[in-house]
Amino acid sequence: MSAIDHYAYGLLTPVVAYVISSVGSMLGLLLTSRARLVSAKESRYWLTGAAVAIGGTGIWTMHFIAMMGFAVHGTAIRYDVPLTVGSAIIAIVVVAAGLFLVRQGGERPGFLFGGGALTGLGVAGMHYLGMAAMNMSAHVSYDPLLVAASVLIAVAAATTALWFTLRVHGALRIGGAALVMGVAVTGMHFTGMHAMAVEVHQEPMPITGARPIDFMLPVIVGISMITMGLLLALLLSPSERELRREREFLDRLQRRRDGSVAPATGEGAPEVDLFGTPRGPAIS
Repeated sequence: MSAIDHYAYGLLTPVVAYVISSVGSMLGLLLTSRARLVSAKESRYWLTGAAVAIGGTGIWTMHFIAMMGFAVHGTAIRYDVPLTVGSAIIAIVVVAAGLFLVRQGGERPGFLFGGGALTGLGVAGMHYLGMAAMNMSAHVSYDPLLVAASVLIAVAAATTALWFTLRVHGALRIGGAALVMGVAVTGMHFTGMHAMAVEVHQEPMPITGARPIDFMLPVIVGISMITMGLLLALLLSPSERELRREREFLDRLQRRRDGSVAPATGEGAPEVDLFGTPRGPAIS
């Protein structure tokens, strides 16, 4: 019988982890949809927020909540705080790198797959660094095939997520994409977790580090503040429809200035406004 219990609280932790992952992904996709409609300078702020939402909430927080249900019979588990914090930073940084890379390259395959590989490998690194942060009186080993499978899932999930950030818009489509991303992220996590094998030491050893519960209050407070801040930024900014209309207006205005849209001339030609809408017949 294995000493590992992945579901110490039943389905509570995997379900909550999936919900958190989907919410973080949805918020990140909403932010990237805004980034596509603004200038390059403004888009940096939206993409940074998206990296925090996807990497910080959708990936790292999901990982930590799922780990709350992980237990090893015969030993307590403590967490190395610097390594745990470092794993969170890695998650946000690699997602940001992927978002900015595809923002620069658009839908060109090289940028998309390069960004997916970079982000996926980084997310896998975050996962295994977070697992390495666990201190216990036991020897830990990994199944190489399952580790490789988890890395491939991470790369595929990251590539899909980056493609979503380029193409998906509208509440329903973003919601559906976020649910798919949640499945991919949690699937990668539990694949990696099942790659672990633990052999508890016969003689208990002193265990250093913080208890899992010690992270819960700061994590919950931090998630709540970040999520509320990003949601407020979305609510207080122009809507996606308003941004699209403004962009179309500026495009029409630029074409008129360049002479690519010449106003109609001659007797009976209609007068048009900047949007190209006829105002009525011209007076000859």
